[in-house]
Amino acid sequence: MTSNRLIECVPNFSEGRDMGKIKQITDEIESVEGVMLLDVDPGRDTNRTVVTFVGDPDSVCEAAFRAVSIAARVLDMSKHTGAHPRMGATDVCPLVPVAGVTMEEAAEYARKLARRIGEELSLPVYCYESAAFEEKRRNLANVRAGEYEGLKKKLEDPAWKPDFGPARFDAGAGAVIVGARDFLVAFNINLNTTSTRRANAIAFDVRERGREKREGNPVTGKVVKDAEGNPVMIPGSLKAVKAIGWYIPEYGFAQISMNLTNMGITPVHIAFDEVSRKAEARGVRVTGSELVGLIPLSSMLEAGRYFLHRQQRSAGVSDEELIRTAVRSMGLSELKLFNPEEKIIEYILADKNRKKLVDLSLSSFVWETSSDSPAPGGGSVAAAMGALGAALGTMVANLSGHKRGWDDRWEEFASWAERGALMQKRLLDLVDEDTEAYNGILKAFELPKKSDEEKAARSAAVEAATLNASLVPLTVMKEAFKVFELLEEMTAKGNPNSVTDGAVGVLAVRACIRGAFLNVKINVRGLKDRSKAEELIAEALVIDEAAARLEVEIIERVSGQLAI
Repeated sequence: MTSNRLIECVPNFSEGRDMGKIKQITDEIESVEGVMLLDVDPGRDTNRTVVTFVGDPDSVCEAAFRAVSIAARVLDMSKHTGAHPRMGATDVCPLVPVAGVTMEEAAEYARKLARRIGEELSLPVYCYESAAFEEKRRNLANVRAGEYEGLKKKLEDPAWKPDFGPARFDAGAGAVIVGARDFLVAFNINLNTTSTRRANAIAFDVRERGREKREGNPVTGKVVKDAEGNPVMIPGSLKAVKAIGWYIPEYGFAQISMNLTNMGITPVHIAFDEVSRKAEARGVRVTGSELVGLIPLSSMLEAGRYFLHRQQRSAGVSDEELIRTAVRSMGLSELKLFNPEEKIIEYILADKNRKKLVDLSLSSFVWETSSDSPAPGGGSVAAAMGALGAALGTMVANLSGHKRGWDDRWEEFASWAERGALMQKRLLDLVDEDTEAYNGILKAFELPKKSDEEKAARSAAVEAATLNASLVPLTVMKEAFKVFELLEEMTAKGNPNSVTDGAVGVLAVRACIRGAFLNVKINVRGLKDRSKAEELIAEALVIDEAAARLEVEIIERVSGQLAI
């Protein structure tokens, strides 16, 4: 995707068995330029398909309108049955801001989409969450109460007049609910029971809304009501969570179906563990889980760290290992193999055509460097050496956390390893950033220079690209210098058997900083702004001199430890 403004749309269609009909809808979505279809997730027993696509706001709204239109034509709600609550052929159609779009802007786009659906398709439309016009309609459960079967009566109630479109019952299409919301994760947890009642009991234990308070017997007792006649609720243990229990014949067991509406409050790993505890208390076991739709990368990495820390292990490992840990820990592949490339939103949006240097094998990177192309060159190699220095420090921290007799120090070393892993990732990013900066200069020089206006624009572009090419190696120096703290700590307090690994890391980081400094020097020569050039050189010199002192101090201390 090339747009700087991205919105995700996650419409839920009331059809999960006839994939021919679903394909008609998704084909319509894909026909809109500027939209990328990310995921199609049908459920046979829920008889519902969750579709996810992304793009610039106007293109997404156009694709959503077309999808709602064709769903109204090809789906017949009068014949629909399924385990999931629903009110229409397109049951819900939320817009989710992804990049460069505020929630307020997403809400306005949702309202415009809702108006168009109501006016052009003559369907009743309700707005929910951030697009809602009144507080009682913010909550999806309130809007959908009564479901399709109660929709005709609902439309006759003036209090539930649609926000857009006619208050007329359409037996085939039902109603559409359009909204704007934060990223929501649909997460189902598998149980070793076939009992919907037990599954619901666990769902009520954990969901924020909880369960109705009853007099005497908590199951059969009379519902306690407040002064206004509303049921008094006993809140569940998890905030920002909606949940119900259901039985899935296709799988042969019950699930807790959850919507995690704020991952900052209740992330997937906390939800999984809490359901596991509540299930255990009721004699039921969790056997795995299922992710419906997509999930942000940060959520999977956070889950991996959480489960590693529970084992008293360092999370200073690769993203791939953190994801594998999360998948294994939550049993995300129990029903279907969890493929990160298909389920993590950042991986799907990544430009597959862009060849990154850091994704090459070591031998390929070496041979690419030795080719007759000027990039990658010394700047990228310097950043790579810095990343290797950080990796050695991280390795010593991880090894120290496993050293026999040092079990009580695992948190100390895990903290260092995780900091080292972040340093390593940043320096790896700079391997490609340095080459991109050099290519930016080449592109600037390729700009036309016939007219005075073109010459001025070209000159400004070359100056900006040259400044960027000077700032990147300076950033390499700054990021690499941070690694000295890790290496100093590990060579002094880490596993003594790995002290030379830390020392090699020091030498690699020193070479990185020295090499990046040389790149700053050669690149600033092209700057017309000489005061800026002198400022950058002065800043780089301070870092280089400090790095030289630290190298001597650490290597001399390590050499003393190795004296025979």
